[in-house]
Amino acid sequence: MTATLTSIREKARSGEPLSLEDGVALYRHPNLLEVGALANEVRERLHGDRTFFNRNLHINATNVCEASCAFCSFARLQPGDAGAYTMSLEEAWGKLRARIDGGDPITEIHIVNGLHPGLPFDYYTDLLSGLKRIQPGIHLKAFTAVEIFYFAKKFGLSIEEVLQKLRAAGLDSLPGGGAEIFAPRVRKKICDDKCTADEWLEVHRVAHRIGLRSNCTMLYGHIESVEERVDHMLRLRALQDETGGFQTFIPLAFHPDGNALMKLPGPTGVEDLRTYAVARLLLHNIPHLKAYWIMLGVKTAQTALWFGADDLDGTVQEEKIYHMAGAETPQVMRPAEIVRIIVNAGRAPVERDTLYNVLAEGAALTSDKPFRRDVRRSLEVVS
Repeated sequence: MTATLTSIREKARSGEPLSLEDGVALYRHPNLLEVGALANEVRERLHGDRTFFNRNLHINATNVCEASCAFCSFARLQPGDAGAYTMSLEEAWGKLRARIDGGDPITEIHIVNGLHPGLPFDYYTDLLSGLKRIQPGIHLKAFTAVEIFYFAKKFGLSIEEVLQKLRAAGLDSLPGGGAEIFAPRVRKKICDDKCTADEWLEVHRVAHRIGLRSNCTMLYGHIESVEERVDHMLRLRALQDETGGFQTFIPLAFHPDGNALMKLPGPTGVEDLRTYAVARLLLHNIPHLKAYWIMLGVKTAQTALWFGADDLDGTVQEEKIYHMAGAETPQVMRPAEIVRIIVNAGRAPVERDTLYNVLAEGAALTSDKPFRRDVRRSLEVVS
């Protein structure tokens, strides 16, 4: 072990925040397994063997978007463009009704959209309120900071006014998307026509101030440098020191298919795992690290549970953004399959709600009849 990693290990064990130089050293340390082992030590200090998941549904109500991000395969600039779509409110609400009618209970809906120039603000408030009418107890994690900032600018409202109106309609928390990389050099090249890093951070600052929790992300594996990745994470850490409102950090691997950066190769599995390990070590004040299986791939996400990650997201269903960029992962995973993956990795599955309240773990995961049968079969396979 090098002297640099020794000093980083001492800091991590004592709870001392790591520096930018420490983060860069972790990215450049030649032995991935040493870095991963240290990240796992922090992960287990925080969460032991517990690995969280939830029962959720993704709704991407429209992919029409004024922005022209170079990495995006999801967006279409005009409503009439090939592949462009906008759901009616009934269509969007029908996604939830179908889950209920199919006896497939969920606790969260994750909503992320394009920046549609033609939709009124009422479309978004009605979308939320309609979902709440169908299932009053559902948690609505909706609209990235990019969308919130866009609403404020488009409709002549402050960020707080937008959030309060959405909250009155049913908004419960914010997803973490749209952060990309905070470095101005990178943003100018890949996402110059949407909110800046400071504006993204301000949306989350305001959300936290009024009592909303949120997640945060980083898009990696395109044109950014190691130093810019570390700087990005440290800026998230600084806001967390200020507000304490971030629940989860999700590193998002760049997918090259069908976008302006398609000539880039995208990150390797080793780069994925190293990024998770570095994130767990740098972001000591953000409690959870999510291995988003839709983006990462199921097998790499499973491995990431030993490189700092403690969350696999959830059942998902009908995710469009990464699949339009070439993701080959399933569109949905049943709870029993998620449990199987976690158990097979040597971890303890915990079903949570969006705010990380524990809903079931251990024997309690067999509480509902169809789920009980699937879980027992899964556990028999791995035992």
